[in-house]
Amino acid sequence: MNRRLFLAGTSALGMCAALPVAAQGTAGVPTPADAQLREMLDRFFAARMAESPEGATRLGLDTGTLAPLRSQLDDRSAAGAAAELARAKTELAELQAVPAASLSPDARLDHEVVSYQLEHAISGAERFRYGSSMGRYAPYVLSQLTGAYRDVPDFLDGQHRIRDAADADAYLARVGAFAAAIDQDTQRQADDARAGVFAPDYLLDTTLTLLAALRDRPAAETVPVAALARKLAEAKLPADRVAQAAAIMEGEVFPALDRQRALLTDLRARATHDAGVWRLPDGEAYYAAAAEAATTVALDGAEIHRLGLEQVAEIGARIDTILQGQGMTQGTVGERLVALNERPDQLFPNTDEGRAALLAMLNEQIEAMTARLPEQFATLPRAPVEVRRVPPSIQDGAPGGYYQAASLDGTRPAQYFINLRDTFNRPKFGLATLSYHEAVPGHHLQVMTALESDAIPLIRRRAGFSGYTEGWALYSEQLADEMGMYDGDPLGQVGYLQSLLFRATRLVVDSGMHHQKWSREKATDYLIATTGLARQRSQNEIDRYTAWPGQACSYKIGHTQWVALRDAVKAKQGAAFDPRAFHDVLRAGPMPLTVLERLITTQMLG
Repeated sequence: MNRRLFLAGTSALGMCAALPVAAQGTAGVPTPADAQLREMLDRFFAARMAESPEGATRLGLDTGTLAPLRSQLDDRSAAGAAAELARAKTELAELQAVPAASLSPDARLDHEVVSYQLEHAISGAERFRYGSSMGRYAPYVLSQLTGAYRDVPDFLDGQHRIRDAADADAYLARVGAFAAAIDQDTQRQADDARAGVFAPDYLLDTTLTLLAALRDRPAAETVPVAALARKLAEAKLPADRVAQAAAIMEGEVFPALDRQRALLTDLRARATHDAGVWRLPDGEAYYAAAAEAATTVALDGAEIHRLGLEQVAEIGARIDTILQGQGMTQGTVGERLVALNERPDQLFPNTDEGRAALLAMLNEQIEAMTARLPEQFATLPRAPVEVRRVPPSIQDGAPGGYYQAASLDGTRPAQYFINLRDTFNRPKFGLATLSYHEAVPGHHLQVMTALESDAIPLIRRRAGFSGYTEGWALYSEQLADEMGMYDGDPLGQVGYLQSLLFRATRLVVDSGMHHQKWSREKATDYLIATTGLARQRSQNEIDRYTAWPGQACSYKIGHTQWVALRDAVKAKQGAAFDPRAFHDVLRAGPMPLTVLERLITTQMLG
């Protein structure tokens, strides 16, 4: 990456339009080696799906020869992780045997992106023998954000469709596999604990609370059983499987949860309160690797911290100007944002009716933006997106909002989840920005444009490059502002700028905890004082960054790079600049920011 271009763009936080790149048209005639590479990559993807039953279900690919996967859960064991690493090494060796020079530009891009992914996954897994480091870095097998105890019930409820008896039997088989998945996590966490790797006390407190919410209720009322009962009724199938699922939960899953709770209770008695991964084996290097894995930019902790402080100051000054124009002149920017958050006219009632009204507002915002998309985009996704509440069973540990892609077979729409644990955490002035980030033109447009493209190998359509995807979503918030979505709504624009400020503050607190050894309390207080976000939401955010080091940095660093590249292209093209042509870069699929820079530089700046 051109560090001069990246760092020069860190102050370009004002009005920016769109970044024109017709990336789908990387010139060149397909070569014989292209077909060889495509066959290879499709074979890699098929092997990955065969080893990821849950991934196959999410994509709607658990049919035909892959139908048996519908009855299985992912392998979470140490042996499974070792097999994944071995497979990655084999794939990389095979990929390196294909000379990049023999490929067309499109195929060369596929080769470059998959090679990057494999090389970084292998290096992470070989150096750090705890937690997860082959994609998103997560040092703790068990936390409020990681573990089968929380993932499997949500997966069964939200992803496993029941249309006939075979689907119902497959669901029941997955309930039967749940206990083994829990025990695999327990064993891996116990192994890591012997090396001193387990979550700090406050994360373990939340984890134990979430685990108890599943364990300490009648089996018939647990999410896996209740969801099965609902799905069977909707499919007009007999309810006899409900009793079978309850018996499995009672006889197999609950004992596995008891074993996991015993381990976590023991670890809680020995846990420290230190927030950062600096305390873990090779912790300083772990954080640097985690941040680079998330951002795909090689910046150390000190650089991330400095960048965050600079952007906090700049965005805060912009918010200050608007607030003063609204007659809000007293106190710091953070204090005035707190006051805005507390205004009754900005809050929905914290009731079922209030939550329903909030969700209705989100749907209206998505509809309004969808009608405007053709102004900026030549390619639009076919799949619809629905707004859903984060399931109450996991809301205490879940992020404030997140997106799940639609299935490839069209049977399940995309879903944008919002955490409504307390509506005070979601004031009205910030809701539109969240919709533009999670739905359109944010994650939904970016993810589904790639996922629905036959031109991109399947292995690349859902590649996990957080700097690209989260940077795009934050760029989408800016794009909405540029499109005039906040015209006549200065508080809505404050909500947009607060979102940018929030992401810049993440750079400060994430590097603060993991690089500079800040405490949880110092990080939380800084987040609240700077952004004005509610304490409960701020605390959840800090706890998220504890469990996912580096990931929170991907948003603002990715946004900064998207804007820097777009500004460079716009400056060169002048009046010829066409935002729809630029936004078709999404058709090239997700990629590391370093590769995105090369692609845009070659096509637009060369």
